[in-house]
Amino acid sequence: MIPVIAAFQFLTIFPALVRRPFTSQEMGRAVGWFPLVGLVLGLLLYAVNHVGREIFPATVSSTLTLLAWVALTRAFHLDGFMDACDGLFGGFTPERRLEIMRDSRVGAFGAAGGALILLTQFAALASSRDLSAAFVLAATLGRWASPIVIWSFPYAREAGLGVEMKRNVGKIQILIATLIAGLTSWCTDGWLGLALMIGAGLVGFAVALYAMRLLRGLTGDIYGAVTTLVETAILLFYAISL
Repeated sequence: MIPVIAAFQFLTIFPALVRRPFTSQEMGRAVGWFPLVGLVLGLLLYAVNHVGREIFPATVSSTLTLLAWVALTRAFHLDGFMDACDGLFGGFTPERRLEIMRDSRVGAFGAAGGALILLTQFAALASSRDLSAAFVLAATLGRWASPIVIWSFPYAREAGLGVEMKRNVGKIQILIATLIAGLTSWCTDGWLGLALMIGAGLVGFAVALYAMRLLRGLTGDIYGAVTTLVETAILLFYAISL
């Protein structure tokens, strides 16, 4: 159970059941359970939104749901997305981009990217008709796409938690993550869910390939950007679907 617990403690604010640092091997094995974290998160967010819509208009409920989304995840992936925006668009060499992404301060590109992505998600939530599927698949597939790119692409730095995690991610973890994501997609929306899973993989690879053009590898911030953009893409799909 340690990898499952590590996944929840790493990605959410859920109470810490293991009060010690996880080893790199444990964090690598935890990657396979990221989609399970997404499934639980999606169900919680749907519950928040459902209760909110019983009390408030759709716009207010959507705002409160995004607040819960950010709080439950400690803005973990959003922060990575914002840092990735600063680094990828603010630097002119791979070294400078990595240096910018390491800086904890938020620049103009990061602030603009964060504001725009939250505004897009808000608009999608406020206009979506099938919120149960939207929440479950957005949160689950976003946390499936990141393990796929972690395993598939090289890491940009030679030290740090990200590279240690990548070294311990193998085919078994990818298989577990894919099984969880596939079963969730099928049970949530049948063949359409599986099609969205393929689409999530394509979005993840597109983001990773773009980052690889500007860096010598991926970073934790890029993983966060992959998750955030896949989530947003799924929400947008359910905002336009009939």
